[in-house]
Amino acid sequence: MDATHVLTQPQPYLKRLNWFDWVFALMLITGSGFALAQYGAYMDVYEKGILIGAAAALIQLGWSWKPIRTLLVVAFGVSLFAIWLYGGVADNEGKVFFLKYLISSQSAIMWMSALFFLATGAYWTGTLSRSEFAASVGTGLTWSAVAMGLIGLLVRWYESYLIGADVGHIPISNLYEVFVLFALITALLYLYYEGRYATRQMGAFVLLIIVAAIGFLLWYTFDRQAHEIQPLVPALQSWWMKIHVPANFIGYGAFSLAAMVGTAYLLAQPEGVTPSIRKAFVSVAGATAAIGVILWLFTGLHPLWKWVFWTVTVLASVGAAQGMMASRLPKPEVLDDVSYKAIAIGFAFFTIATILGAMWAAEAWGSYWSWDPKETWALIVWLNYASWLHLRLVKGLRGPVLAWWSVVGLFITAFAFLGVNMFLSGLHSYGEL
Repeated sequence: MDATHVLTQPQPYLKRLNWFDWVFALMLITGSGFALAQYGAYMDVYEKGILIGAAAALIQLGWSWKPIRTLLVVAFGVSLFAIWLYGGVADNEGKVFFLKYLISSQSAIMWMSALFFLATGAYWTGTLSRSEFAASVGTGLTWSAVAMGLIGLLVRWYESYLIGADVGHIPISNLYEVFVLFALITALLYLYYEGRYATRQMGAFVLLIIVAAIGFLLWYTFDRQAHEIQPLVPALQSWWMKIHVPANFIGYGAFSLAAMVGTAYLLAQPEGVTPSIRKAFVSVAGATAAIGVILWLFTGLHPLWKWVFWTVTVLASVGAAQGMMASRLPKPEVLDDVSYKAIAIGFAFFTIATILGAMWAAEAWGSYWSWDPKETWALIVWLNYASWLHLRLVKGLRGPVLAWWSVVGLFITAFAFLGVNMFLSGLHSYGEL
């Protein structure tokens, strides 16, 4: 073996870690140990296992993806500061300046919402003007939005226990909370691929689905007062929720990311959007904009449908601008690879979530599968992406067909997530709008 070969050998994994990696791991181990010592009496063996597993997973994630360390240190640190400001008194939320305007759960989530909207504007400015500075501002704003959203969820967790020990629960139990979770997971997945491929132009597209979710969240907050913390319904009073829901939403976030990157692929690939399809986009954009204005001003239609019309208008307008966008986007090969990897990750986690859901159902209802509408549509989503991956990996299919499929898959996933709650009833009806 020559000297050149020896010099190019990669370092052992542990030797690649720096002092911050070890401090980060020590902080998570210490925090987990404190939580077990302080609250272990209130946990069953499964919840203790989840806590230890989560700490180990976060350590590994931080060692593998360095930026996440800073995010977690900031989010946990600010959340602990907020808890200290509360001092065990729920009324302090309206009395203490920082809680009232910045780091109570509701304030932090509102800041998250504003930052995501600003990030979207920065990404689009950077993409259209080819300004790397504007796009980098979008990256910074997105990281800030994720930090505020994570702080909001962590502080909300504490606030639920301030109401009462029987009310306290992990904040992933209703539509308000899981929409925040969806925004955070989708943004984090995007930020990972942004760094991995050193391109920010995808952000203009991915942030669109996030701000659409934020638009729904804001409506849901102000129309339904959904931010108010409520006790868990009996069906959700289980440790299964702590692993089933996050796994599910990693799947949802990854599928959404793939759909938006697929949209970018169609605009970057000349044969993705033909002139006739582009004309159809123009027609759809104009029609949905007009219908959206009429519905918004003159009807009492469910506001969610109004947001759907506006979202379709934006996406169709982007499609209509295919010629202008093609030269401003990453290479189609990059977009294709990101979409594939996102769907592969999403499929893996969605499969795990479906298995966990079946096990939870067996414990709660005595049957692994009941052909409940939510279960049926989860199976449809699973089969959709299983087919997508099969055609790519086994048949070697590439190009616009799979990109269009990923876009259509988003609507299938959205119906499984929201449509079932709106139109169908079943064992999962506790999540209906």
